[in-house]
Amino acid sequence: MKLFYGWIIVGVGIVVTCVGFGAMASLTVFLQPMATSMGWSRTGISTAALINWLCMGVGALVWGALSDRFGTRAVVLSGGVLLGLGLVTASQAASLGQFQLVFGMIVGLAAGSFYTPMTATTTRWFTRHRSLAVALVSAGLSVGSAIIGPLTRWLITTYDWRFAMLVIGDIVWLVIIPAAFLVRDPPASTTAAVPGATAGADGPELTMAQALRTPQFAAIALTYFACCAAHSGPIFHMVTHAIDHGVPAMAAATVLSVASLASLSGKIVCGLVADRVGATRTLVAGLALQAVAVSLYVFTRDLASFYALAVMFGFAYGGVMPLYAILVREYFGARIMGTTFGAVAFVSTLGMALGPWAGGWLYDAFGSYFWLFIGSFGIGLGAVAIAVTFRPPRRLPAALSTASLAR
Repeated sequence: MKLFYGWIIVGVGIVVTCVGFGAMASLTVFLQPMATSMGWSRTGISTAALINWLCMGVGALVWGALSDRFGTRAVVLSGGVLLGLGLVTASQAASLGQFQLVFGMIVGLAAGSFYTPMTATTTRWFTRHRSLAVALVSAGLSVGSAIIGPLTRWLITTYDWRFAMLVIGDIVWLVIIPAAFLVRDPPASTTAAVPGATAGADGPELTMAQALRTPQFAAIALTYFACCAAHSGPIFHMVTHAIDHGVPAMAAATVLSVASLASLSGKIVCGLVADRVGATRTLVAGLALQAVAVSLYVFTRDLASFYALAVMFGFAYGGVMPLYAILVREYFGARIMGTTFGAVAFVSTLGMALGPWAGGWLYDAFGSYFWLFIGSFGIGLGAVAIAVTFRPPRRLPAALSTASLAR
């Protein structure tokens, strides 16, 4: 039996998101060593993450639109070249401002070229098992942190942070560039006939202008924003928070790995559940679990409790992430999937940018992360409240007006 090429796309998606996002997210491991070595404040280094996420959001929007127009292969290839260049250049930064500019802007812009375009392409290949396929691509985000986090920590301990960042940049070039050549968009003439491929009739085909004016787009984007704002700060400061409570540096890095592996299982489990009970119900449950997990960080002190909470928190934040792409696909169709999901992802990255910076500022101001976790808990509850308002998507033809879709 011939292997359906959609599963090859899923495999490539896992690899490029693993390496691409893992390289960007490794800044959480660099935070404490860079602050100690260079004398830079945590707020200053966290500002690089703020710029990073903002540029990634812009990149997701731009790269998503480019993938709709020129194909995902060209986008992923360009992003891989740019990401490696950004990391290698950032490893030689002589000042905090220089590091913020290079790591924040170049790495952030490049990182936006992987998850959004690969997710959009995956949704076009699949009708059956779509939630599972998207969840597996999203799993690459978790695998990246689980693998690259400890590798980064080992390289820093053995050598220094500059050498570690240089090596991560080289790995990006060696892995993502060859993988990009395996990316294909589904043939339009055969899509409906291929088992598991997108049929094209299972969702409304809207224009981008129509999609942006719908209340459904606003609801999905705001929920995604609040979800990311709630978990981005705790994730970014997780390793440093553990070190602050006496956990050895290498063990603290493995706490992030445990959370990443738990998020991997969350993506797969929630993807399977969403195929059965729907993405909206699964999303609401996952967001509620995430809010509870964040609040428990206030009481976490020793390594065992950090590991236990990492499992719960990782499962929650990982499980909800693929569901937004499924909702976008169900509401707005396949034709503008890259652009629409890129726009939603852009809004979400504003939340991802807020958390790390706010955590660094609150720590420098109050000497602990207490208010970071309390604020993240409140924002997480807000995400639950918005998600509860979602209405089921209507199966409407593209010619219908936005007003008809909203009723």
